[in-house]
Amino acid sequence: MSEMKDKVQGDVRINPDVIAQYAGMRAMECIGVVGMGAVSMKDGFYRILKSDRLMKGVSVSMKNKRITIDFHVIVAYGVSIQAVTDNLAENVAYHVEHFTGLPVEKINVYVEGVRVID
Repeated sequence: MSEMKDKVQGDVRINPDVIAQYAGMRAMECIGVVGMGAVSMKDGFYRILKSDRLMKGVSVSMKNKRITIDFHVIVAYGVSIQAVTDNLAENVAYHVEHFTGLPVEKINVYVEGVRVID
């Protein structure tokens, strides 16, 4: 079998929604994150999203092949918000960078509510 002498050239473009969905799933694996929140345009209140709608609580932007992710999360009552958000940022950045091959420049976490877990 002959070897390819030239590397194949081309572009790979990742839809930000794909990254948002993946990042949302990874965020939900973090201890202390109860769910994602979405704003209701009608009344301005945040509500917890069902697991199939996680992407609505995550927004991804890309500039110069660098990723910025915004999360709107609901955290468990009684946890350290700082510990939860630090863990979320580190966990998601690590996995998204390996998933996409692109660097995560910034992760913003907006805590939109607290829930008591039964």
